[in-house]
Formats: sequence, structure tokens, C-alpha cells
Amino acid sequence: MKRIYLLFLTLTTAVVAIAQQSFLIDNRVAVFYPANYDAAQHQPSPIFLRELAPISQNLPDDWQLRPRFTKENGHSVATFEVGDADLYGCGEVYGDLKRNGETVGLWNKDNGLYMTEGGKRLYQSHPWVLGVRKNGTAFGLIADNTWKSKLTTDHQVRFDSEGPAFRVVVIERNSPVEVLQELAKLSGTIEMPPLWSLGFHQCRHSYVPDTWAMQIADTFRDKQIPCDVIWMDIIYMDGFRIFTFSPKEMPNPKAFNDYLHSKKFKSVFMIDPGVKVDPNYFVDQQGMANDYYVKTKDGKPFVGQVWPGDTHFPDFTRPEVRRWWSTLYPDFMATGIDGIWNDMNEPAVFDGPDSSMPEDNVHLGGEGLAEGPHLRYHNVYGYNMVKATREGMLLANPQKRPFVLSRSNFLGGQRYAATWTGDNASTWEHMKASIPMTLNMGLTGQPFNGPDIGGFARDCNGELLAHWTAIGVYFPFVRNHCSLEEVQQEPWAFGQQVEDVCRTAINRRYRLLPYVYTLFRETSQTGIPVMRPVFMADVNDETLRSEQQAFLLGGDLLIVPRWAEKPALPKGNWATFSMENGDDGYQARLALRPGSVLPLANLYQNTVDYCTDSLTLVVNLDEKGLAQGRLYEDDGDGFNYRSGDYSDYQLKANTDGKTLTVSLQKIDGKRKASNKRWLRIAQIVKGRLVYSNWQEGNQAVVKLRKK
Repeated sequence: MKRIYLLFLTLTTAVVAIAQQSFLIDNRVAVFYPANYDAAQHQPSPIFLRELAPISQNLPDDWQLRPRFTKENGHSVATFEVGDADLYGCGEVYGDLKRNGETVGLWNKDNGLYMTEGGKRLYQSHPWVLGVRKNGTAFGLIADNTWKSKLTTDHQVRFDSEGPAFRVVVIERNSPVEVLQELAKLSGTIEMPPLWSLGFHQCRHSYVPDTWAMQIADTFRDKQIPCDVIWMDIIYMDGFRIFTFSPKEMPNPKAFNDYLHSKKFKSVFMIDPGVKVDPNYFVDQQGMANDYYVKTKDGKPFVGQVWPGDTHFPDFTRPEVRRWWSTLYPDFMATGIDGIWNDMNEPAVFDGPDSSMPEDNVHLGGEGLAEGPHLRYHNVYGYNMVKATREGMLLANPQKRPFVLSRSNFLGGQRYAATWTGDNASTWEHMKASIPMTLNMGLTGQPFNGPDIGGFARDCNGELLAHWTAIGVYFPFVRNHCSLEEVQQEPWAFGQQVEDVCRTAINRRYRLLPYVYTLFRETSQTGIPVMRPVFMADVNDETLRSEQQAFLLGGDLLIVPRWAEKPALPKGNWATFSMENGDDGYQARLALRPGSVLPLANLYQNTVDYCTDSLTLVVNLDEKGLAQGRLYEDDGDGFNYRSGDYSDYQLKANTDGKTLTVSLQKIDGKRKASNKRWLRIAQIVKGRLVYSNWQEGNQAVVKLRKK
């Protein structure tokens, strides 16, 4: 009877084990292939910078993580036994920081308010898991597969794909930081962003007519609230036709952008992928004339309903289509537009199955990519779009660093665009969840991300906006954004008290820009996130593994929201301090790591005026009376830094017991130093910053104060 039962179980689940091959592709990095692997169904991979080349066919005898490849009910499956490791990453998913016990849908979804599937399937797909063992060693798992899939994370990590058998990559390292560095080596890092993109951004769906947007800009300046960017959502267009301007809402885009620039603002304009079906519209004319659109299974251009009504969709798998798309940007951006926002690129289709295209739509590929169904190319539709957008921006302004924000992306897409966490809600739950969501995106190789501060949908209120802004200024991407149907939520929208709270928080962001910019330089080189979970301060402290209220900005600054309840914090002499006199009850508590130096700028209203000729250096000495930090400087835009036009300083502090000395020591770069540098030291005394007088030069010396 037992034998019959086992036979029945095997037949009903249709589990077929598949033999495999494995190779080392780097030190303690292995790739595993199922026996029936078909490279044409997966390569060239969007994930990796280059094709995976074996360095050895012999894995070490003690290699632990080996996949089991199976075929189950027509699906291709790769399973890993990971035991009791703590699991993170998995891309953009609503929920807790730790991903253990989750099932994540890897099928991009326009999922407003995260309502479908509990937010476990959102706008992006990242077939990646970071695991941290109890002893602090770590591993990374990559499924090199774009086909529709599910990812399950528990004692087993299971990649379940509706496509052909796929390969997997396993990274073994001594720490999660080392795993992320190896992921960056394989998959690439973000490019150094323009400095202005790290300031405060204000957006609404939409600020039209253009005079309203100009009024918003004026109000920021009148109220002395720092801000760098005003965003334009889709209503600026002529009937939702991309690359056009409404004669009513945006009659003179160049004059509009000139006005913003005169006020020291930048502008970001939205471009969706959908092209309105209109024989008199130049974009659709070109797309139809050259047969550039995604096709149905019958070979006809696919038509779906989106904002413009009947809509065509460029086939971004084709290199000639991407080149065409890039040529649409120079004339558009010649009006003075600074950045581009790609939305709806999951792709979202209002009347399509699961709010997207049919899975049997056809993409033609090219440059090594085989023709294939939407089932294969859906998850990389946005990835390929932003790749083309970035090229278009460089075509338009070859001397400027592109800033592209995308709602949809895929593992590896950090090379082309920043991202945000989509259409969230103005609720306390979504505010709190924005922290683990942003952290896990950083742990997935996408460090330049953040939520809509204040929430996109449903009416915000003053209390929520105050608290959300007070933590949101420490996210990598800092943007207040909401729907046109909701109440306004600019910093001043809820009265003087909330306005003052928001101003104070945003002031903090601008004073922290020397530190933040240095962190972006670090992540552009190493892949280590800008915003980090607190367990990265001490990976051996298991009490920190689930902490998702407090977080780290870089390695030196601990951020604790005022609403945090019993947060697990790293041990040691972290010195808590405030950047202001007085306490409004909303600002996050800041703590500086022992042995660190934190550079602060003077307060500026925008990054046009921003300057680091005068720096405040906040010091928290370690037990040996020493501390250090870093400071990176360049033009803030352009690419001269690639040829050495930058300065990388080490900040060093020490004491003889009576005096405290802090110095800037240049360790790299050929950038010419400014004529004068002014420094002052800030010591943390009873939670307050006590400042020295300004001293000229690259060194400052003051009397040591007791904490």
C-alpha cells in the first residue's frame, strides 16, 4: 500500500528531477545549469553586466547551497534548502523587512494602494534573495529568469517559473555587505546621480495649469523651505499624447522651464510608454510607419486602453525601437526639461488581462534576444524602456547626468533609473511600511529609491504629513507626491505647525547633503545601500535582524522615528543629538556612531547655491579618542569626475585629552581645491551640538568638552 501511495503522489504532483551542471564564475560565486537549459530562452541576460564565464568546473567540497531543479505541473522550479537563515531583498514587496514565509509574485503589476495579493506583487520584479545565517555569514541567490514566476522564501527558497528551465547564481560571502558588493560586481551599480536629484522634490498629479506649478515654486522660496524640483504629471500633455504639451495647460513649456530655472528649480516631466492611436500624431505615425509596436499573436499591432484611449506600445526588446525612442527626447528636452519620469511601464493596460497585455503577445527581440511571448518579456518591459530613455537623455544633453525615475524595473535596472514604491496610500500603515520597502530595495541592488511622502491616494492630514516628512528626508529619494483627487499636501497645506515641522526636516536633509552625496558616491562604486537596516551595524547581533522602524543612513548615522516603539538599536556609544535648539516632537532622533565624523553643510535653499567651502564636522570619538569619516566632492553634474575631477577626503579626528583636532586629508582625485575652506567642529554634549568658532584651512582645533 505504501508503494502505491508514493506512486500516486509522484504522478499527481508531476515532480521530475533534472540533472545539473555547475561552474565557479568568481571566488565563491557559482552558476548552476539544469540539464535542459536553453540559452536562447534566457540570454542575453538583463541582470548581468557580461555573460557569465566559468573560471573552474570544480566547486569546493564544502559548498552548501546547491539547487534542486525540477519540472512540476509544467513549471520550471529551482529549490534551495536554506535552513533557518534570515531572508531579505526580493525587490519591491509590501510587508516586513524579513522576507521569511513570503510568496512574492514576479509578474509586474499596476497595483494601486498595494491592494492586489496583499502587496506581494507590485510594479517590479527582482528574482533575488539575500540570506544571513545565524553566524553572520551571508549568501545571495539569483534566478536568471524573466518569465512569469513566483518566489517563495522560507526554510526553502523556491523559484517557480512558467517558462523554460533557467540557471541560478549563488554568492557565498562572510557578510551581507560582501554579498551586496558581489551582486554589484555582477549586475552593476547606479551611475552617479546629479546633485539636484538628492534634494527635496514636490509633485502632484498634476500641477496644471503651468501657473499653478510656478506658484508652488514661488511659495517654497517665499516660505524659505528648501526644494530643488517641481514635477509635471500627465495632464501637461495634449490629450495624453506623449512628447507633446497641452496648448491650454502648458502653452509655452520653454518659458515655464525658464521660469523654474530662474528660481533655481529643476523640472521633471512624465513620459508613459503608451502611444495614442492617432494617424495625425507624429509619434504614432513614426511607430506605425516603421512597424515598431508590440504585436498580437496574429501579427497585428496590439491596441489597449490607457490614458489616451486606444494605445499602441513600442516593442522595447528591439534595438531599433529603443534607438527610435531615444531620438524623441532631444526636441522634447530642448524646452528646458531636466529629468524624465517613466510611469505605467509594467506595462499597465486598463482593459487587458490582469491589467496588462495578453501573455501571448509577441516581442521580436534583436541583438541576441530571440523573438518571444509577453510571458517572457513582460517583466523587463519597463527595464528596456528606461534603458532607451536614458540613452535619449544623453542624446539630448550629453554633458549632463541623466535622472530617470521609473515605476517598473527588473534586477539590473538600477543601471538605468531610480525608482519609487508606486501608488501608496496616505495611511500610517503605509508610512511605516515605506521603511522596510525602501530598505529591501537597497538590499536588492536598487539604492536610489523611496516612497511618495505623504501618500499618493486618499486624503493626507497634517499629523501624518509631519511625521512622514520627518522620516522621509532620510530616504535616498525624497519626494512629496499625491493624486489630483486628494487634498493638497505641500509642506504648508495643513497650517503653520506642520509647515514648521516640514521645514525643519527638509532643512536637515540639505545640511546633510555632503554626507548623502558621499554615500551616493560609495554606492555607485560598491553597491552598498545608502539607506541600511540596523543589523548592518552589527550583523552578529540577532536582536537587530527584524528591526524595521529605526534604520541607518550610511554606516554612521542612526535614524529613529519619533513614533518608534521599543526599537532594537545597535550597541555601543552611539551619541544622540539634535540639529536644532528646541524640540517640535516630530523630528527623528539622530545618533552618530562612535568613531565617526559627520560633515554638514550650511543651510541652502537649493543645490544651485549649495557649497562645501564651509563645513561643520560633527564628532563622536571612540574609546581610543579617534574618529574618521569621508567627504566626496565634484561638480554635482556632468562626467568630469570620471577623468579624476573630484576630491575624496578622509576626515580625521583625535584628542590628546585636552584638545580635539579634526582635519581634512585628500586621499584621491585631481579636483582643484577651493581658495578658502572654513571648518568648525560640533561636539555632542548632552544631546546638543556645541559649535566651535569657524577656522580657516583644512584643520580645526578646539577644547575637548565632556559628553
